[in-house]
Amino acid sequence: MEILAFLFIGALAGWLAGQLVKGGGFGLIGNIVIGAVGSFIGGFTFHLLGLYSGSFLGSLVTATVGAIILLYVVRLAKS
Repeated sequence: MEILAFLFIGALAGWLAGQLVKGGGFGLIGNIVIGAVGSFIGGFTFHLLGLYSGSFLGSLVTATVGAIILLYVVRLAKS
C-alpha cells in the first residue's frame, strides 16, 4: 500500500512542479519519475534545513519542492 501512496504523491508532485515551472505536465510516467526523484531531493533539502513532516500534505509539499528544484537545475543545465 505504501508504494501506491508513493506513486500517487510522485505523480501529483511531478504534475504540480510541471505546472509551476514549465507550464505543463510530462505525462503520467514522467510526472511519477519527476515526483519520485523530487521527493528524494526535497527530503534531503528539508533535512538539511531541519524540517520534517510525516503527513500526506507534508510529503506532497516536500516532493513538489524537490521536483521544482530538479526541473530548475535541469533547465539551467540545458542553457
